[in-house]
This record gives sequence, C-alpha cells and structure tokens, in this order.
Amino acid sequence: MEPYRAVLHVHCYQMLGSLHDADDAVQDSLLQAWRALSGFQGRSSLRTWLFQIATNASLKLIRKRPRRLLPIDYVGADERGTEPQVESTWLEPYPDEILRVEDGFAAPEARYEQRESIELAFVAAVQHLSPRQRAVLMLRDVLGFSAQEVANSLETTLGSVNSALHRARRMTTERVHGESQQATLRAIGDDRQRQIVERYMSAWERGDMQALVDMLTEDARWSMPPQARWYRDLEEIVDFLKDVLREDWRHMPARANGQLAVGCYIRHDSERMYVATVLDVLTLRGDRVREVTSFITPEVFARFGLPAALPA
Repeated sequence: MEPYRAVLHVHCYQMLGSLHDADDAVQDSLLQAWRALSGFQGRSSLRTWLFQIATNASLKLIRKRPRRLLPIDYVGADERGTEPQVESTWLEPYPDEILRVEDGFAAPEARYEQRESIELAFVAAVQHLSPRQRAVLMLRDVLGFSAQEVANSLETTLGSVNSALHRARRMTTERVHGESQQATLRAIGDDRQRQIVERYMSAWERGDMQALVDMLTEDARWSMPPQARWYRDLEEIVDFLKDVLREDWRHMPARANGQLAVGCYIRHDSERMYVATVLDVLTLRGDRVREVTSFITPEVFARFGLPAALPA
C-alpha cells in the first residue's frame, strides 16, 4: 500500500479541499484497507480498490464537515463581509512536494493532468459540486477510471454515474475559466518563473508599491483566507497594500497547488526575527499576476519545507 499513500493523499485533498482533512481520510483509508486485506480477492486492481476505499472515506468526511471555499466564492462581490468567517470553511493550500510523486495523467482515460487537477481554481470549483458529483468527476476525469469501475466503487448504476459526470463537467467548466496554470507556466518557462517570484519578493521587501502593482493585471483579485474580505480591482488592492507594505517583510519561494508561491515573514522586533505569517499563492495570466491568494495559515509552513522563522 505504501507506494499509493501520496497519490491517495492528493485524491482526498481534491475531494475535501483541506490538507488536514486529507491526512485524516488517508489514515482512515489505510486502516480500513489493512483490516479488509484478507478479503481482497483481486477482482479489481489494488489501485482501484484503494481509491474506492479513499473515495468513500472522503465522502464520509464531507457529510460531517462544512464545504471549503475561497472568500471570492463564498462571499459575493456585492455582499463582501469584513468580519473573519469560521476558519474551517476555507480551502487550504497544498504542497507541491507531494505532487512530484506523480506527474502527467494518472491514466490514459483521464481528462486532467495531475498538477492541473490540484490548481486552486479547479479544487475550488470542485467544492461546489455535490459529494457524489465530486467523487464521479475525480474518479473518471482525474484518475481515469472507467464508468463501470466508478459505478462499482460507489455502488450505483452506469446511468447515475454518467448523469452525475455530465453535470459535474458542466458546473466545473463554468467556474474554471481560461488557460490552466500548468499551460501558462510551461509557456513562460522556468527562468521567467524565477524572475517573477524574485521580482514579487523584492517589491515587498523594498515596500515598492508601484513595482508590485505593475506586476498585476488590470482585473487582479486578492483574497486572504480565513478573512472574508477580498479585493477585486487595482484601486482596492492599492488601498490594502498601503497598510501592509509599511511592515518589514522577508520572503522565501515555494510551490503550492502546482503554482508559484511565496512564504511571507513579518519582522517581530521583540523577538529579533521574522516570523512566518502568510503563504501567497500566485495565479498568472501570461507573465502577470491575475490573482493572489494569501493564506494566513503559518501553521502549514512546515509542510511546504519552509522554516517557522528567519533571523533578523
């Protein structure tokens, strides 16, 4: 079972939108598999059997916990709140280190690349689906299972699987617009990616508002889960940056959800160090930043290989 642990974890995250919930689902799945191993008769592959268990473990958690979204999805443009919402309602970032276990397509029948299916926009869109639609889309279009395998895994009919898949594809397409981040990153190349990240970090550390704004598209958006407030144009973003750029920042490059990311550290004079504060995940359009999702969850830094603090 061990070679499947990482890809099962990715699958559970895609279903649940939470790094920590994925930990629980995988642990539960492997425990169930171990207990049921003597009854495994090889009617399906070990991979199919394990993903069936993991899918059902995820569905069990979905029924118990609130749907996880991004602030932009959760609060409409005309009804944005200013008060933080309950943290457990927000989507969480996912470390690329786990993604490196398996690149490309999981199976010839899959419609999405593994990295493409972990992008923030895709995972956020999936959270709007019903639990059954989520499972069908993941098993069919991400993992490449046949319709019959999905029907067997979910103990339902082929007709039900095909109907759920049709609705899931339509709803996901409506929410995921434009080129995937994987296509964008391949087009600009590794050198340009490094330049973008270095330029972003340098602008923050110099407190250079204009340099930062010049990196953004005209319709850029900025959100900060678990806070509900988000900014939808350059004017609002500039007002927000005026305050935060007054602080003393340091940064480290990272990768999250198959996208460029930056770990942000703020100076604490009393402790004579820079303390982990925010993980910024960048969504690009061409070589400019279309969206910044700033996850105010410093507790996840260790999962991204980032230190908890930097020396002043």
